[in-house]
Amino acid sequence: MCETADDVLADEQPPALGIVLDQERGSLPYALIHGEALVACAAWALGEARVTLVDARVDWPTLRDAAEPLVLHDALCPMTSASFIAQCLASAVRTGAVVAGAGGSGAVLSPVVLPAQVVGELDGLPSVDLPELVRQLEARFSVQRVPAPASASRVASLEDIAALEALTGPETP
Repeated sequence: MCETADDVLADEQPPALGIVLDQERGSLPYALIHGEALVACAAWALGEARVTLVDARVDWPTLRDAAEPLVLHDALCPMTSASFIAQCLASAVRTGAVVAGAGGSGAVLSPVVLPAQVVGELDGLPSVDLPELVRQLEARFSVQRVPAPASASRVASLEDIAALEALTGPETP
């Protein structure tokens, strides 16, 4: 039987570091969804997934020396659930493969989880663009794409944010 995301959060989770990527994304990460900045929603999801949030400016040797998996969460996928992040983290730790959330078309979404051994073999993050990062990592490492829920969709405009907000809003009676 497949482990559910809720089971992952309930079980002992390994320590992991996480970064919310907002670089090279313009001002959109600071637009609001459900009254909060996209970047804040993404940071909260990492915290709820029990991932230790670190600043994107932390140097790579510090991340490598931590010897922990690294969870990369795109601020433009603000509603990715904590349970899905935890599920991807658990899979990366269990398999040793890089794990990337993916949409139905195979497009890379959040999160991208780098197992500790992958972090240790890199000299730095090759790209802050997750699809490009995954493309580069696939040349060197095993990468597993995990189907992401619709709530993990990437936004590219205010219209996309409005659609995602409608999708993830409270259910109407």
